[in-house]
Amino acid sequence: MSTTIELLAPAKDGPTARAAILCGADAVYLGAPRFSAREAAGNSVSAIRQVAAFAHQYYARVYVALNTLLTDDELPAAQKMIHQLCEAGIDGLIVQDVGLLELDLPPVPLIASTQMHNSTVEKVQFMEQVGFSRVILARELTLDQICRIRNETQIELECFIHGALCVGVSGQCYMSHALGGRSGNRGQCAQPCRRLYRLKDEAGEQIVKDRHLLSLKDLCLAGHLEELIDAGVTSFKIEGRLKDIPYVANTVGFYRRKLDEILPRRGLRRSSSGSVRLAFEPNLEKTFNRGFTDYGFTGRDGSIASMDTPKSIGEYVGTVTRVERSCFVLDGDRELHNADGLCFFDSRKNLDGTVVNRVEGRRVYPQKMHGIRAGQEIYRNFDYAFSRMLSRRAAERKIGLTMSLRDGADGLVLSGMDEDGNQVNVAINVQQPAEKKEAAWQTTLTQLTRLGNTIFECSDVQLQTQDTYFVPVSRLNAARRESAARLLQVREANRPRAAGCVRKNDVPYPGSHLTYLGNVLNAKAHAFYRRHGVETVEPAAESGVDLSRKVLMTTKYCLRKELGLCPGRGGETPAEPMMLEDQDGRRYPIRFRCGHCGMDIFLDDAKGNR
Repeated sequence: MSTTIELLAPAKDGPTARAAILCGADAVYLGAPRFSAREAAGNSVSAIRQVAAFAHQYYARVYVALNTLLTDDELPAAQKMIHQLCEAGIDGLIVQDVGLLELDLPPVPLIASTQMHNSTVEKVQFMEQVGFSRVILARELTLDQICRIRNETQIELECFIHGALCVGVSGQCYMSHALGGRSGNRGQCAQPCRRLYRLKDEAGEQIVKDRHLLSLKDLCLAGHLEELIDAGVTSFKIEGRLKDIPYVANTVGFYRRKLDEILPRRGLRRSSSGSVRLAFEPNLEKTFNRGFTDYGFTGRDGSIASMDTPKSIGEYVGTVTRVERSCFVLDGDRELHNADGLCFFDSRKNLDGTVVNRVEGRRVYPQKMHGIRAGQEIYRNFDYAFSRMLSRRAAERKIGLTMSLRDGADGLVLSGMDEDGNQVNVAINVQQPAEKKEAAWQTTLTQLTRLGNTIFECSDVQLQTQDTYFVPVSRLNAARRESAARLLQVREANRPRAAGCVRKNDVPYPGSHLTYLGNVLNAKAHAFYRRHGVETVEPAAESGVDLSRKVLMTTKYCLRKELGLCPGRGGETPAEPMMLEDQDGRRYPIRFRCGHCGMDIFLDDAKGNR
């Protein structure tokens, strides 16, 4: 069992990656220049090289997502890019398309994207056997399912613990592609799950009108971290490669504190170096959230949908007790500030909002009063002061350093050893004993520990000399700078590195037939599966497959259950079909998977019309 636990943070760009690392991330993941599942969050090779250089100072790792399905024409460019990324110093590559495993790849560890639908023991075993170093588990797995996977495999397991949830199972949602050609498997999801829908029964009678019926709350497993550790998960992942710096800093800071409380008493440690001091108090409700759910992680019931809005609602700040001409009065004790963003649901359950102009006690003077009424719950979805604080330097991260001065052949030797055991020695040519020994020693101590512009901190210097010497301040400063610079070089030379190795074997794939759900878009992927014993391979949906009356989305989520319409017969009798209808009049038949809970959502015909 691993003795280290990794807190893995998202980063849309270099500044966000730096903020995540300073706030305590052990690793970050960001998009490749092309072929990332978040097309809008690509980064140049040069930018990724800079992130890697910064992260590696703390022994933090950098993973790059190149996790879309690729066409035959795109494979050469992807192969070239992977070699460039490896030269830039990345520590792992997140992929979805198995066609990449048929290419000439550098020895970079491969990470199986959650888009590969890593949900069974057999699938994860296969990934391990063909050379993946890590799998990112499907978000919809329960604790028991994760435990079963761990018990039957040795591969590293990465698990989402926080952030947005896709209502469809990972990698097998084709709704966006079917509607407008924007495929989630190609990094272009248009998020149809966040749109308004009507729900009708088989006879066409309306059950629910104009609500965000497929929009889920955000995942939060903050209360289950120790269970995940016991289950064998070693990388805890935060979702959000399109999120801003305040969101990333706040979320990383929150989970860094949680894990730092847990790890020591479990005999575990973080996978990177340095101690973190936050300049703020983390609070998950203060940055983007749609409300939180554990997504049935332990199998318990509970609401998981955010039907009233797909937008962030933030934190509850109070209920309106009185409405006046230009202000309203709130109960509670949450402090509001000028420029805070407020939101609330109107009488039709539509989300509305305003901005605070000024506050006088519990009286709030907003930019507009329309829609605000007594008894209404008010939320703050933008905390101006909090966001401003996090947009600056939200934290500092320092690597512990011990120093000692001892006698050398021509004077003194300054030894520095960091918390990872890296050590350097710097000679200080000095012969003159100090007349004022106490003052000389205090000067020495002050100058050698003045490491503020480096990643190191040292609170003490051990004196191991027979006498106390007078050392000019300039010489002490030069020795300190040389020691820090050389220690950075030694750290880089001794930095833990992992190598990957694709195993081109013929171990059988767990299945002999692949439909469009197998996501095979290029000839290399087709050859990969045939070599591993798959007899028939249907092309991916993105190749132009007719999706009429085919499953567009499979979900763990059940609308009947969420709406309180489940007959509760334990699946003895399948539920009657229902129909979703979007604002453009397109209809999607629903088949309920009773017993295990969930739904299959279909496209009626090529146009999406009944």
